[in-house]
Amino acid sequence: MKKKQNRNGKDKGISLLVSIILVFCVLALIVFSVAWKTSKEMAASAIQNLSESLNLIECTIEAIFRNEADLQKMIARKVAEAEDPEEYVSLYEQSQSMVKLSLIMRGETEGISNIGEKFTEEGLDFSAGGKMEELPISQSYVNHMGTWAYTMKCPVIKEGKEIADLYIEYVYDSLDKSLPNSFYNNKAMLYIMDSQSERFVLKPKGMGERSAGHLNLEDYYHANDIKEQELRNNVEDCLKSGKNILFYHDIRGKRSLNYMWAVNEGTVYLIGYVPLEAIQQESRTVRHNIFVVVAVMLAAFFLCCLLYFLNQQKQNKIREEREREREKHNKQLADALQAAQLASNSKTMFLSNMSHDIRTPMNAVLGFAALLNVEADNSAKVREYTKKIMASGKHLLSLINDVLDVSKIESGKVALSLENFTLNDLVSSVDAIIRPTADNKSQDFHVEVTGIKHENLLGDETRINQILINLLSNAVKYTPEGGNIWFRIIGMRQRSSQFEHIRIEVEDDGYGMTPEYLKTIFDAFTRAENSTTNKVQGTGLGMAITKNIVELMGGTIDVSSEIDKGSLFVVELELRIPEEQADRKFWQENGIRRILVIDSEQTECESIQTLMKDMDVLIDTVSSVDEAVNTMQQDREGYQLVLLEWEKQGDDTVSIVNTIREFVEDTTLILFLAPYVAAGMETALGMEYTGILTKPFFVSALKEKILEIQGGRKEQAIPEEDAYSLEGLHFLAAEDNDINAEILSEILSMEGASCEIAANGRLALERFEQAAEGEFDAILMDVQMPVMNGYDVTRAIRALKRDDAVEIPIIAMTANAFAEDEKDALDAGMDVHLAKPIDVELLKKVISQYVKRKE
Repeated sequence: MKKKQNRNGKDKGISLLVSIILVFCVLALIVFSVAWKTSKEMAASAIQNLSESLNLIECTIEAIFRNEADLQKMIARKVAEAEDPEEYVSLYEQSQSMVKLSLIMRGETEGISNIGEKFTEEGLDFSAGGKMEELPISQSYVNHMGTWAYTMKCPVIKEGKEIADLYIEYVYDSLDKSLPNSFYNNKAMLYIMDSQSERFVLKPKGMGERSAGHLNLEDYYHANDIKEQELRNNVEDCLKSGKNILFYHDIRGKRSLNYMWAVNEGTVYLIGYVPLEAIQQESRTVRHNIFVVVAVMLAAFFLCCLLYFLNQQKQNKIREEREREREKHNKQLADALQAAQLASNSKTMFLSNMSHDIRTPMNAVLGFAALLNVEADNSAKVREYTKKIMASGKHLLSLINDVLDVSKIESGKVALSLENFTLNDLVSSVDAIIRPTADNKSQDFHVEVTGIKHENLLGDETRINQILINLLSNAVKYTPEGGNIWFRIIGMRQRSSQFEHIRIEVEDDGYGMTPEYLKTIFDAFTRAENSTTNKVQGTGLGMAITKNIVELMGGTIDVSSEIDKGSLFVVELELRIPEEQADRKFWQENGIRRILVIDSEQTECESIQTLMKDMDVLIDTVSSVDEAVNTMQQDREGYQLVLLEWEKQGDDTVSIVNTIREFVEDTTLILFLAPYVAAGMETALGMEYTGILTKPFFVSALKEKILEIQGGRKEQAIPEEDAYSLEGLHFLAAEDNDINAEILSEILSMEGASCEIAANGRLALERFEQAAEGEFDAILMDVQMPVMNGYDVTRAIRALKRDDAVEIPIIAMTANAFAEDEKDALDAGMDVHLAKPIDVELLKKVISQYVKRKE
């Protein structure tokens, strides 16, 4: 019986071995298939890289041509300004690229050049039609120095008339220093060919061995045995049309990829070839490495098989014991696996849920950064976009701080930072973040502000902004394309004259939520689950954090929702009204005593009157333009500002403005109250003393628009931070990150200060030891640096036997932003801890407190 069991075990072992061998064979086939596919893909990628390299060389040459054309235009302008143009040209010094400047006055056939000889256009052929920056380029030719050259022709215009033509001769040899020094390790061949004459005018250095027969395209064909007439015809067609062509052909017995690449719309061509062995070198290396790996795997497999059979008998003896132990450990492993899965799921859920909270402000940052690139010359747009980027960046930073310190949020230890802010800035920053996201889903984003008596309030603007972004971003995500989002700020009846009672409503007509989910919506890591919303990524912390912050501010948050009808979130807060007087001085200095509001919405008129009631400005309201005309006809004192509802005017904007102008001064401002996006705004913006004021209405926004139109600057007291100046101070900065170092240097330079950068802690310590006492006013110290960290550097400086080592302020500027990091910095001997990113005003304030200014 025992013998039979051993035989069965042996048969099972052989069967297992055969099965493993078959599996390994299949795996080997798969590996070889993948290797072959990878090789083909890498070959295709190499060809793509060749095209990109040729594009780069093409762009380089065209950039040189463009710079030459721009320089020639500039010289032409200088010639036009000269009292004696011919003398100016004759005295012009030649350079490496411009070997001859010539001038022919209008109406003459002969001119002068800067090399002292007479000049005519004879011999220059501009018939090919090649141009660069509208300047004709001649056919290539061999100049008086025996070098291939070309000439660009530029008219000289003085007082609107062409008085002469300026000719500048350039040599192709000047292109060589701007081209790559090597091309596929000198295995590729590259020539530059004049397309009209088909002559090779330049063989750049480092571009393969030059053949003595490669003087023109025909010689190139002959030397490389390119005889196929059809192929030659294709090349000829490409030369005529200015297009590129790539084709395979054997060159000197090697399979090669030939190319003819057009530059400057086919004025010149890049001609040459690359052996396939140079292109496919990486793919061969990959295949070789894969074969080595497969061989090692096979060797390891057979070794394992040998060890398997040697240990088979030993394993049979302990199998029963292992079976008994296995049952014992199964339960322990199952419990451990469950705990590990829970931990992994929690981490994955946390990271994925925070994704959209971070991406929302990042979308605004990247979007307005792209707009900055387009509107770089529009200072007003630059200021507007920069302000919105700063708002989004601050919100993003606050989100990161919340994620890093989520335990503090859950324990209720979050501290509010109370400061003055305006509802205008709050609404603008939220609008800048949410509206682009809503527009991407073709959603209508409605913003309404009504019943507010004070727009300047005291509170934690960052936390309020966080509440609004959480609610609105969820509304956008859980509303289908083409839906509606409503953001309302409503002034409620005040319970105290010192507090503004506001109600914030965020409503959508999206997917809605079930009654069961509404019970847990404010719990961490929860989100609605159904076949529709499962496709939407969302945070599980947003609502929990929002409720925590609202309650910390002493407010309330409620939610109501119906499936497929939408949701409504209501937040009520009481924010303190700052003790400040109304800014009457602004209106007096700008001569605005009376304002006429033309708006059919009574609530909008009442809101404007409420916000302007303490400004010593009379506000008259009418519901139509006809009523406004009657009012202005009967009025004798006149209005200095007219606010006109945009929606009701349609295509009659110009005629309505002209009608109003008949009854007011020419300098009276007329501002259209318009929604965020309204058609036809360009018409209003094109009229003098007329502009657009975006709804909802805020006094601060009105003042900014008045100053913008009048070309003035905001009347404001000198900010407190201006009292903190860094003018004339000299700093030692320890910073190992080049970008951070550049930012710090630029910021200090803008403030009139200077600094020296040390790339690591050891260099910072050595520089301070070498410095004279009092040479540096303060040390800006990073913490995490190579060679020597900021803590050790600080301790070493404080231990130096010199008077200023103990007295010099050392300011920690680090990304380590936790409380324990601040404690470590102070314990090491630093004076103050500042977290990155750098807040310039806070830096100025801190330095002013710790630095003794030089006499």
